[in-house]
Amino acid sequence: MIGENQKSKIKNQQSKILHVGIIGSGTMGSGIAQVAATSGCKVKLYDTSQAALDKAKTALEKILNRLIEKERIDNVEKDRIQSNISYVDSLKDLANSNLTIEAIVENLDVKKKVFSELESYVVEDCIIASNTSSLSIASIAASLQKPERCVGIHFFNPAPLMKLVEVIPAIQTSEDVLQKSIEIISDWKKVVAVAKDTPGFIVNRVARPFYGESLRIYEEGIADFATIDWSLKTLGSFRMGPFELMDFIGNDVNYTVTETVFTAFYFDPRYKPAFTQKRFSEAGYLGRKSGKGYYDYDENGKIVGSLDVTSSAVERSLAESICNRVLVMLINEAADALFLNIASAEDIDNAMTKGVNYPKGLLAWADEKGMDWCVSELDELYNEYHEDRYRCSPLLRKMNKENKTFF
Repeated sequence: MIGENQKSKIKNQQSKILHVGIIGSGTMGSGIAQVAATSGCKVKLYDTSQAALDKAKTALEKILNRLIEKERIDNVEKDRIQSNISYVDSLKDLANSNLTIEAIVENLDVKKKVFSELESYVVEDCIIASNTSSLSIASIAASLQKPERCVGIHFFNPAPLMKLVEVIPAIQTSEDVLQKSIEIISDWKKVVAVAKDTPGFIVNRVARPFYGESLRIYEEGIADFATIDWSLKTLGSFRMGPFELMDFIGNDVNYTVTETVFTAFYFDPRYKPAFTQKRFSEAGYLGRKSGKGYYDYDENGKIVGSLDVTSSAVERSLAESICNRVLVMLINEAADALFLNIASAEDIDNAMTKGVNYPKGLLAWADEKGMDWCVSELDELYNEYHEDRYRCSPLLRKMNKENKTFF
């Protein structure tokens, strides 16, 4: 007789996706292809440009060679991964895919056009997924004859290294497609956070104050870029300061996400973009990739000069006020995401620690700081500015009143 464990293994093997199509051979698409191939899937990486495909193939070779140098893999594993990926320039080549993941330009019309064409080639039970970071999955799904097969599967850059993947069901997505997607991504050794189909999902929604409030502090003349970054790294233990991170992401990319979320939330002032970032983007000061952003960069992408800020009693006080202001806005955003059922408390905290490397989950951080501290800090900001931007989440206020914690 076959034991229950063996039955489970057989079931998992049968349900495992073996043929995966990736649309777009840029950094993200190539990274997802590497993840899937490493997990044993047969991957077809599609792009309209042969030059882009050649570049992706060369980049993977370099990545795998570095992993060999670091003794993470050997030559046998390198060959296995490479043999699992083929490079194609026709969507028709994805016909036998069980799962396709689109990772192309963040343009709804372009994605819809690609999805509509793709559906005419793939098998009926193929899951069609988008790696969009902020666009409506429901809108993308509406381009399909069978919208129930569509789901959001959002990886973070670099995909092979970042543990988190957001899985976002549209209102049309079938329960079977959602569960299969979760199983597949978990099988790829990723941490899944399920999010409601709302602008920015979890990470790109909850993280907005890290950038937006830091830009606001700068625009008010409270502190310069380096001081704000130093404050959040030294006192908040964030790996990168907000201005370093915006330069790393690219000011054009980060601004576009902020503008998209702001517009999608009917111009809620909590997500209002900053003119500083808009002007830097317009000037071509995009960050590392352009050699200049909030900081100057050398040919190796390293910041020119030092970000160290001389500490003194006055600066320490300033640093604490900066860190507290940004932190409480992040906590407020996380609490509101939970209040509006965007995701579970566990998924929200996992998303921020494993998706953007925050030192702590924001809801756990709120427990540590205390609900009374969160509410009083937000009320103080609201009383000073009288802007809806600083409104306290009803959930924080309720939990403070009832003396509750998130965990």
